[in-house]
Amino acid sequence: MLVVENISKHFSGVAALDNINLEIHAGEVTAIVGENGAGKSTLMKILSGVYADYEGRVLLRGKLVTFSSPKHAQECGIAIIHQELNLIPYLSITENIFLGRELTAWGGLDKKAMRLKTLELLKRLKLNLDPDTLVVDLKVGQQQVVEIAKALLTESEVIIMDEPTSAISDNEVKVLFEIINDLRKENKAVVYISHKLDELFKIADRYVVLRDGKLIESGRMKDVQTNDIIRKMVGREVRLVRNRSSKAQNCELLEVEKLYLKNPERSGEYLLNDISFCLNKGEILGVFGLMGAGRTELLEAIFGQHPKYTSGAIRIGGKEYTYSSSIEAIKAGLALVPEDRKKDGLVLGLDVQKNIAITTLKEREVLGLLHMGMETELCEKYRSDLNIKSSSSKQTAGSLSGGNQQKIVIAKWLATHPKILLLDEPTRGIDINAKNEIYKLMLDLTGQGLGIIMVSSELPEILAVSDRVMVLSEGNVTAQIAIEEATEENILKAAIPKSI
Repeated sequence: MLVVENISKHFSGVAALDNINLEIHAGEVTAIVGENGAGKSTLMKILSGVYADYEGRVLLRGKLVTFSSPKHAQECGIAIIHQELNLIPYLSITENIFLGRELTAWGGLDKKAMRLKTLELLKRLKLNLDPDTLVVDLKVGQQQVVEIAKALLTESEVIIMDEPTSAISDNEVKVLFEIINDLRKENKAVVYISHKLDELFKIADRYVVLRDGKLIESGRMKDVQTNDIIRKMVGREVRLVRNRSSKAQNCELLEVEKLYLKNPERSGEYLLNDISFCLNKGEILGVFGLMGAGRTELLEAIFGQHPKYTSGAIRIGGKEYTYSSSIEAIKAGLALVPEDRKKDGLVLGLDVQKNIAITTLKEREVLGLLHMGMETELCEKYRSDLNIKSSSSKQTAGSLSGGNQQKIVIAKWLATHPKILLLDEPTRGIDINAKNEIYKLMLDLTGQGLGIIMVSSELPEILAVSDRVMVLSEGNVTAQIAIEEATEENILKAAIPKSI
């Protein structure tokens, strides 16, 4: 279906892709794997028309093609679901899906037909939402499903999925895999990029490994194992860091008692109901739940982001805090690494140094001016401590890989010397080596006495690094399980709403 011949792409003289050759077959799922910065997204942007300037050739159904834009690629039969969501926040779901592909009747927009088609797509994806809902009001996982719906609308012959499951629940992943199997039966070619290697063995027919812009190997998934793929990706053996046993001290650091969070959009409805738990020094509390369980809302409520709608008691080191904003939460020793690092965690246009220093401006103020030497010193400390890979402290945050961006977000909060670190999906969309570095950092921090609450939709991650697991379902705590007793089965059983 699609052939890539001798593709190379350079940015400022640096090779992002170096002489890539590969084939994408009809009726098959081809997995593209590699660490962040390996060249996966650059290659996909070439194939989908985002980048028109490159060396080499692309053949579609045996014919030479050169795409001038993503729309041109779509018209030729190639659609892409981007990892970085490509939606307009203040347009509705319907308007986003049909943007640039509007249906018309009698010289105007056929809004009824577009709405009905959107309902059909959402039903196919098992997303129970009103098509008129604004995208800004959707959770990240729901937005990801809307991106998938956009691609399905085009009826393309080649569908590229860049981290399509990075923010969706297990149930939504199951639905996606059913759709991919349908596409395979329709003789479509699916290109699938994911850092979740277990997914690839469930859904992919072929694999292609990229490393440092070069094609390392390709073949059939049935001929390799997980460790083989990891070794080819990183060029060496990687052992995942695991929390071998609970090392929490018997000292309560954080106590949350009878926490409620009202739904600001629906009177009388609660997003969190009667939440009570504690966090010990040196402990990692893993929080698991399905989409809509209230995981993100819990961290936001603790961090003081919804003071008007939150009630209950929060105590740090035995002292009760009734803070009315995130500023007060920071002063109390809390730090929140948000789920969407690009939207809520970074200023993408600023450099590494400015992003790391942004939380501690007051500490570097001398006679009303910022002391740049102190700022540079702070940045270089965390670049070294967290192994942040950038050309210099002046490189813009938006140009770095996902793993390095996440380290910057963590670094800026560590600069505040927190007692409690709230991590919302800390490894979403980053490669296995970067994940391992984040896990190691978490264990190092708890070894220094920090308490960590980690929200994750990946059960293997929850089981790997947590000392204890708290399960949420429909805004309620349904289980608190010691890691020695935690299994995927008992966690999922507690996470599934009783109404299902």
